Amino acid sequence: MSLVMFLQRMVIQGIPLLFGSTGEIITEKSGHLNLGIPGIMYVGAIGGVIGAFMYETGVGPENMVPALAILIPFICSVAMSLCMGLIYCFLTVTLRANQNVTGLALTTFGVGVGNFFGGSLIKLSSADVPSIALSATSNYFKTALPFADKLGAVGQVLFSYSFLAYAAIIIALVASYMLKKTRVGLHLRAVGESPATADAAGINVTRYKYVATCVGSIIAGLGGLYYIMDYACGVWSNNGFGDRGWLSVALVIFSTWKPDVAILGSMLFGALLIIQNYIPNLTMSAQELIKMTPYLVTIIVLVIVSARNKRENQPPAGLGLPYFREER
Repeated sequence: MSLVMFLQRMVIQGIPLLFGSTGEIITEKSGHLNLGIPGIMYVGAIGGVIGAFMYETGVGPENMVPALAILIPFICSVAMSLCMGLIYCFLTVTLRANQNVTGLALTTFGVGVGNFFGGSLIKLSSADVPSIALSATSNYFKTALPFADKLGAVGQVLFSYSFLAYAAIIIALVASYMLKKTRVGLHLRAVGESPATADAAGINVTRYKYVATCVGSIIAGLGGLYYIMDYACGVWSNNGFGDRGWLSVALVIFSTWKPDVAILGSMLFGALLIIQNYIPNLTMSAQELIKMTPYLVTIIVLVIVSARNKRENQPPAGLGLPYFREER
């Protein structure tokens, strides 16, 4: 049973990373490096918390409609994540601001927004501890498939997760198919590789950059929503998100910009995040060293990919570079 529990926790830990990395891969395929993913995930989380708090406290846990209990936080999370994506697009695509600086500023801004609204809701709830507990809403989000318990260990490992967990995997697979097999994916990759060539071929570069970045931001924001409503059981506390946003960015490199590979990578990262809890008699320093392994693995993969220099495993050629149509 300990192995089953480990595999379950591995998946639950990995799903927020999969959301974040899939969103960032789609963004980077358009040629934009969005280091604001941690802030966007944080805002996506607080957006869901705001919607859930207003609905749960407004009607009371006993009067909640399951569909609305899920839909309201979901829409709020998507809306706030989209706003973050639009801010990034306006600054980097329209105003051509530096992408690295803008992304880092967006992360700082997102964490500030989350802590501001989170602190305000904590005061409104008059809680004895500095946190918000939305257990009723969380229970609706965590509803597993009804036949999971009937299949024993297989059901617990494969079918005991919420709809957002399966949505993360489906989104990653659809994104992978879209990038490899569709005309839209071809155009998006062309924009990321050489926006000038894509522009000359009649592709609307600005539109693709805006849409890809906004869609990527929405997907990343859902990772924050999943973390709060599923992993954290509906409990919000300021600065309680950890470094999962940065792990999502690292996972993009680990997966060599392939959403389908990111599915396996997210499970591996999820396992590395919790494996120290299953190794007996570890010292505190050893635990901290084990927590470093996702970043260490990413560095090793980056070195190997750079050494092999295979084009299909490299980032888009135009990644991080502003596009000036007048200089085409």
